[in-house]
Amino acid sequence: MEDEHRGQNPESDQNKNKKKTVIKIPSFQEVLESAQSKSTPLSLFTPSQSFSQAFAFVKSSEFYSSPPPPATSSQPLQASDTGNSSKTGQSDVPSSSAPTNAVASSSSPAQRRNAIIVSHRQKGNPLLKHIRNVRWEFADIVCDYLLGQSSCALYLSLRYHLLHPDYLYYRIRELQKNFKLRVVLCHIDVEDVVKPLLEVTKTALLHECTLLCGWSLEECGRYLETIKVYENKPADIIQGQMDTDYLSRLNHALTTVRHVNKTDVVTLGTTFGSLSHIMDVSMEDLARCPGIGERKVKRLYDTFHEPFKRVVASRPAVPETSAPSNAEPGSVDEEDKEAEETEDESKRRKKEPELTVKSALSVAFSKYADKVNKKNSKTQREEKGETSAAMEAETEKR
Repeated sequence: MEDEHRGQNPESDQNKNKKKTVIKIPSFQEVLESAQSKSTPLSLFTPSQSFSQAFAFVKSSEFYSSPPPPATSSQPLQASDTGNSSKTGQSDVPSSSAPTNAVASSSSPAQRRNAIIVSHRQKGNPLLKHIRNVRWEFADIVCDYLLGQSSCALYLSLRYHLLHPDYLYYRIRELQKNFKLRVVLCHIDVEDVVKPLLEVTKTALLHECTLLCGWSLEECGRYLETIKVYENKPADIIQGQMDTDYLSRLNHALTTVRHVNKTDVVTLGTTFGSLSHIMDVSMEDLARCPGIGERKVKRLYDTFHEPFKRVVASRPAVPETSAPSNAEPGSVDEEDKEAEETEDESKRRKKEPELTVKSALSVAFSKYADKVNKKNSKTQREEKGETSAAMEAETEKR
């Protein structure tokens, strides 16, 4: 009966089970007690009392390993460290860029290649304060500044040269022939520079050294930085780049004439076609071009037609004076000879044709044409000789 009753009323049983489930809400005290009992990790946003407390959770992680036992000789190591630090502090020169420029002795070879090696003789030189764009470090070297594998520099102050005139000679002799580029960096710090600078120039030229003069320490430092930066760059980097097209070359040639600009070059090129036609044109044809006035026409025409040789002014004519009655006959004859010589020279100058740009170019082209014609005639003769020899050989065979 009970089973039938349960089967008949399943909805009533579900309602009874729902009524039995009760949600218990904890009180405020219970929440506080549970929070205190649980050990929560420290938040990174709330600062802890010490570093060990803040990172105590790292020890419980799987990535933590206990440190090795401390070394027994801790005191000697500290003493050596302090000794090294004192040595490096002595080697540094007081400068505004000391932390970046002064490099420790244990630098890698790659860093040494990119740095200026400074001799210990230069300690205390205020020039080191102005080497800011390139790293530098001290080392035991013969020269004052080692700027590359085959380049070096010697620093000389003119004031010091006046006190020790033989210093530069002995320093250059120490270098011998170990460097391809030997620079004498002369700091001019005196007012009367003519005599000491002449002595330094003679010494540098006789020993095949390059002399660079700087009127300030900033300029001397800039020279050293530039030589170091351009150490591995080719020499043709300072050469001007020449364009290969005809218009740019024509522009480069004609703009050397005063008052002629690029627009005038374009006008002349489009009107006459080439430089040879521009040189053959008369002044009237040049004046017809738009934008070219009388002054430009005269400049262009004179440039193409004036002689290469400068016309030497002829000697002034000897005034004819009546010979005195007491004069000797030998002196009169000498005066006549001088007058005849001057006349002959003037006649020769008149007979000699004036060399112009146009005539020089025409002579050059004619010589070139003659050479080409001679070569062509030789080749034709050789070909005729070969054909005749072949014909003779054929006749003999027959």
